[in-house]
Amino acid sequence: MVGPNRNWKYNNPVNLWVVDPEDPRYAEHFGGLIRALGQRYDGHPDLEAVDLSIVGAWGEGAGSELLSRDAREALVNAYTDSFRKTPIIALLMDRETNTYAASQIPVGWRIDCLGDLGFWAAEQNGWSHMYDFYPREIINFNVSDAWIKSPVSFEICGTFLNWRDEQKYNREQVRYIFDQSLKWHVSSFNAKSSPVPPEWSDLVDDWLRRMGYRFALRRFTCPESAEVNGKLEYTTWWENLGVAPCYKDFAMAIRLRSGDRSEVFITGADVRNWLPGDIVYDDCIFVPWDFPTGPCDVQVAIVDKLKHEPRVSLAIRGKQPDGWYQLGKVTITSDKLLLKDP
Repeated sequence: MVGPNRNWKYNNPVNLWVVDPEDPRYAEHFGGLIRALGQRYDGHPDLEAVDLSIVGAWGEGAGSELLSRDAREALVNAYTDSFRKTPIIALLMDRETNTYAASQIPVGWRIDCLGDLGFWAAEQNGWSHMYDFYPREIINFNVSDAWIKSPVSFEICGTFLNWRDEQKYNREQVRYIFDQSLKWHVSSFNAKSSPVPPEWSDLVDDWLRRMGYRFALRRFTCPESAEVNGKLEYTTWWENLGVAPCYKDFAMAIRLRSGDRSEVFITGADVRNWLPGDIVYDDCIFVPWDFPTGPCDVQVAIVDKLKHEPRVSLAIRGKQPDGWYQLGKVTITSDKLLLKDP
């Protein structure tokens, strides 16, 4: 499948002998592998996202703009047909490839040189990723709003130590890089396992707090008491202090707990739609007829829908050892109708 040419004609980022992506067998066999992976792993709770990698050394997309329409669409479809539950992320390759992928299903995007303020400026007439490529191509590739439905992920250019020791970045430059990434709604970051210089640790910590989603429950109200077999209404005001939603299909849950008895109520709130800013969700739960009377704890958590276990750390106090957050107490009283003699 490599074809007769032993030198890949596209010399960016590296000149290597690679598979000919126009050979139909490439889409058949490589695409078949992707489809098999999707059949087995799509929606797996431990799979955060899938990288849409189709051509180029290291799967970084070099030469994607040279693909024919048939080859491009066949390779992209292998991913978009196969992963409908697990988010897909695509490198900013070229306008045609990124636009086509996003036309099939919501697709996030990634970049692999966050922090390039001029790594190769002397050789490229001042050109850099942060000033020239990313601001323009995020718009030109039609991915400006992709973050609303799919994640955005960045890889560092060089390492943090390279920024400090070779590029000679100062705190203001580092803060600028982080602020730009937040503007682009970053959810995850690959630092290549490089250490953070101590003098920048506060900047990195603040950046991580603002990255992705960060849910804070600002207010929760409910009556002081409720009857068994009755309704307990509540109101909530949340705030997403981050720059992106949660892309996992988690659920907001309320738990009533009294001694050894607890009941978890999965709400209808879709946290995937909790964009940065305020969120209001009001509803009610029905207290089981056999729930113990007396004071009980009212707790909240963002849980997985299968095991009902907390999956998200909230930006509030009150976290219990099992991950639920204590909100207060409600007194459960007897249902007078159930106590009446027939």
